[in-house]
Amino acid sequence: MFGVAVNADFDPDQLREKYRIEREKRLRVEGSAQYRAPDGALSSYVDDPYTPYIEREPVTDDMEAVVVGGGFGGLLTAARMREAGLKDIRVVEQGGDFGGTWYWNRYPGAACDTDAYIYLPLLEETGYMPSEKYAKGPEIFEHSKRVARHYDLYTNALLQTAVTDLTWSDADSRWIVTTNRGDVFRARFVAVTAGQMMKPKLPGVPGIEEFKGHSFHTTRWDYEYTGGDSTGGMTGLTDKRVGIVGTGATSIQAVPHLGASAGEVYVFQRTPSAVNVRANKLTDPEWVASLKPGWQRDRMENFSTFVAGGDAETDLVNDGWTAIYRARTLTGGVLDEKADFQKMEEVRARVDSIVTDVKVAEALKPYYRALCKRPTFHDEYLATFNRPNVTLVDTDGQGLEKVTERGIVAGGVEYELDCIIFASGFQIGGPFTKRVGFEIRGRGGQALSDAWKTGISTFYGMQTHNFPNLFIVATNQVGISSNQGHVLDVQSRHIRFLVQETLERNATEIDVTVDAQDEWVAEVIRGARSNEDFLKSCTPGYYNNEGQPNIHVAQRNGAYAPGIMAFDRMLDEWRSDRALPGLVFGGVK
Repeated sequence: MFGVAVNADFDPDQLREKYRIEREKRLRVEGSAQYRAPDGALSSYVDDPYTPYIEREPVTDDMEAVVVGGGFGGLLTAARMREAGLKDIRVVEQGGDFGGTWYWNRYPGAACDTDAYIYLPLLEETGYMPSEKYAKGPEIFEHSKRVARHYDLYTNALLQTAVTDLTWSDADSRWIVTTNRGDVFRARFVAVTAGQMMKPKLPGVPGIEEFKGHSFHTTRWDYEYTGGDSTGGMTGLTDKRVGIVGTGATSIQAVPHLGASAGEVYVFQRTPSAVNVRANKLTDPEWVASLKPGWQRDRMENFSTFVAGGDAETDLVNDGWTAIYRARTLTGGVLDEKADFQKMEEVRARVDSIVTDVKVAEALKPYYRALCKRPTFHDEYLATFNRPNVTLVDTDGQGLEKVTERGIVAGGVEYELDCIIFASGFQIGGPFTKRVGFEIRGRGGQALSDAWKTGISTFYGMQTHNFPNLFIVATNQVGISSNQGHVLDVQSRHIRFLVQETLERNATEIDVTVDAQDEWVAEVIRGARSNEDFLKSCTPGYYNNEGQPNIHVAQRNGAYAPGIMAFDRMLDEWRSDRALPGLVFGGVK
C-alpha cells in the first residue's frame, strides 16, 4: 500500500508484549483527570482571537425553534427545521460566526481527514463542491457560512452568546432560554447540539501559569504573534524557539508548517500517532459532471457500509479510512488481531521509509492496536523530522514534567522556549449538561442531570421522557460512523420528520413514553460491542478513558453499535408506521 517493504514474518507474541510494555508506561492513576480545563487563571486560553466582541441589547422574544450550537450539528438541524416549515429559527452560538470546530480550529494546515464529499454537509442542497478530497479549514469554514446564508440562519442568530439555562414552562408549553448576555426568550422547539470538539484541554502539569514567553492552544491560534495564515508563512516565528505539546490529529497537520517557518521547533510527544497516507487530490471536473442527484447520500452510505464491514461492491471513497477496514475482518467493531498487526506493521514500515534518523524513526512508531487511537493521515508530517531545525522530544510515554518561566521540562531536561503551543486536544465525555455547559429542566422543573444520573436515557438518542419539544444532537445512543457528517445527516432528517408530524397534527407538544425510552436503552446495551478486553489492552487515550474504560457506562452512554446504516434503516421502518409507537402528542387542537 505504501510502496515500502513490510515485515510479513512478524512475531505476534513479541508484538503483544511490546504493546503491553508501551501501554503500561503510559498508565496514570488520574486517568482523564490528568488534564486541566482552561478556566480560572488559564481562562485566557479560550478567549476568541478571531472576532472582536460586539456589545448588544438583551433579546426577549418568542421563536418557533432555537438551536443551541452553530457547528455542523446545529447547521444541519436548523436547515432541516427550515425544510419542515418553521420560519422563526434562532441559532445560539458561542463563537463569533457559524462553523463550530471550523470556526475555532484555524491552525496552519487544518483540514478534514474524512473525504470532504461526504463530510461537508448539504453539498447538493447548496450547490457546492469542495475543491479537493480533503478540504482545508478555511474552505470548510466558508461552507459553514454558506449553509447559514442558504437557510437564512443569520437572521435571528445570537453569536458570541452562551446559553446558561433551559427551562420548560408547563403553563404555555414553551422553553425559556436564558443566556450569558442577559437574554430571556421563549421557543416552541429546542435542539441542543453537543459537538465532540468544543472545549480545549491543557496538560495537568504544574507551572503553565508561570511561563514568561508566549503561549496558546491550537484552537485559538495567535496569528498576530506567529504571522502568516492557515497556509503557513509564519514570519513571526523565524527567530523563535517554538515548542508544540502533543502529536495527535491537530499536531500532525500543524507541525510541517511550524518546521517550515520557525527558527527551532521542539515537538513534545508522549504517544506517537499512527500516520497513514493521505494522498489528497484536487476535485476532478469530469467526475463532478458525471454525478447524479442523490450522489452525496449514496457516497455517505457506501463509506459507512464499507467501514462497518458490510457488503459494498465498490469502495467509492477509497481512502485511508477504508484501507483500515479493507480486510473485512471486523469482530464487534475491532479488527481481527492478525489483520491489525499487519496494518500497524505497514504504518511502522512507512516511518522507516521516510525518517532518516534511526532513533527518531523508532520513537515515531506507534506500538498499539490500529483502532486504539484515532488514525491520522498526512504526507508531510514524518518528513518534517528530517529538518535540522526540528527536534522530537520523545518522553517515553511519561509526558511533560512541568512548565517553567523559561520553557518545558521533560525527561529531566529543560527546553528553553519563546513560545509554547498546546495541541493537547479537547474535553471529551462526561455528563451531558457539563458538556453543553448548562442545565436543562423539563416538566415540573426536573433537571436533566437528575433524570440521567444513572445513565443517559433517550428514545433513539434524540428525545427524552418528560422533556417535550426537546431534540438532542449528540453521539450517545445513535448509530456510529467514522464519518460524523453521516450521523448528523441522519439525526437532522429524523428531527425534521418529528417537527413536521407535530405541525401536521396541530399538537403543541411532542414527548416520548418512558416504556419506549427504556426499551431503546435496553436495545443499545444489548447491541453494545463486546470490546472490553480490547479497550483494556489499548494504550491510554480518549477512546478508552485514558486507560480506564468504564464498560458498563460506555455500553449505555455510547453509540448504537450496529452502526449508522442499521440505525437509519431502523428509523425509516419506524417512521413508516403511522402509529409512531413511543411518541406522545399533547395539546392536539
